[in-house]
Amino acid sequence: MSDALLMERAGSVLTLHLNRPALHNAFDAELIATLTAALDTAAQAAEIRAVVLAGHGVSFSAGADLQWMRAMASATEEENRRDSLALARLMRTLDELPKPTIARVHGASFGGGVGLIACCDIAIASSDARFGLTESRLGLLPAVISPYVIAAIGPRQARRYFTTGEHFDAATALNIGLIHQMVVPAQLDEAVQRQLDLLGKAGPVAAASAKTLVRNVAAASGERDRLDQANAALIAALRASPEGKEGLSAFLDKRPPRWATQG
Repeated sequence: MSDALLMERAGSVLTLHLNRPALHNAFDAELIATLTAALDTAAQAAEIRAVVLAGHGVSFSAGADLQWMRAMASATEEENRRDSLALARLMRTLDELPKPTIARVHGASFGGGVGLIACCDIAIASSDARFGLTESRLGLLPAVISPYVIAAIGPRQARRYFTTGEHFDAATALNIGLIHQMVVPAQLDEAVQRQLDLLGKAGPVAAASAKTLVRNVAAASGERDRLDQANAALIAALRASPEGKEGLSAFLDKRPPRWATQG
C-alpha cells in the first residue's frame, strides 16, 4: 500500500485517509490506482460494514496533482484517454461500492475531490470547507466526474459551476445538495460517528442494496460503460487541445490564460 493512502480499521469501519498533505491530497496516477485497489479489497471484505473517506492535513482533496497534469498535457490523446478511464474506474468503484460510504470533508475540495464527495453515500463537511469545479479555468471540463456531481447537485447547478469554475462555501454546498450536513469543525468527527452509529443499526445487506436500488431506478444500468467511455474521450481531447494546454500552462505560470477577459 502506498504511503499516499493510509488505512485505519476500527471494528467494522474502514477509514481511508488521502495522505499527500503537502499537496493538499491532490491525486496522481499512483494514488488513483492505490485508492481503487483499496476500495476493491474493502468491497470483498465481509467484516467491513462502512467506509469513511478523509484527508490528512488542511484539505480533503485539491483534485488533480498539477505535476501529473503537466505530464498528461504533453501525452498523446490516447494516453490521456487511458489515464481518464483509470479515474473513471475509481469514481465508478467508489460510487458502486457495496458498503455505505461517508465523505469526511474539511478544507479545500476542488475538481476530482468534489467528484469523490459526490460518489459517497453520505457527505459531511465542516463549515470552513470550500469547494470548486475549477476545470474550466484550465480550458477543461469535469467530464469524468460529471455523472456523480450532476446526480448530486442537479443539471441546473452543474451548468453554473461547470462553466464558471467559481469557488463556493460549505453553506452553498449544503444548499445545492453536494453535502448532506454542515457542522462546525470541532463537531465533524462526532457528526461522522453519528452516521456510522445509524449505519451500524441497518442490515448489512439492506444497506449495501440501497444504493443499487437507487441507481437502478434513477438510470438505465446499460448506459454506464458508454458514458464512462464518452466522458473519458471528451476530457482526453480537451487535455490534448491547444486550449487545454494553454490553460494548464497559464495556471502553472501564474498568469491569465490568453482567453481570459479582464474585469
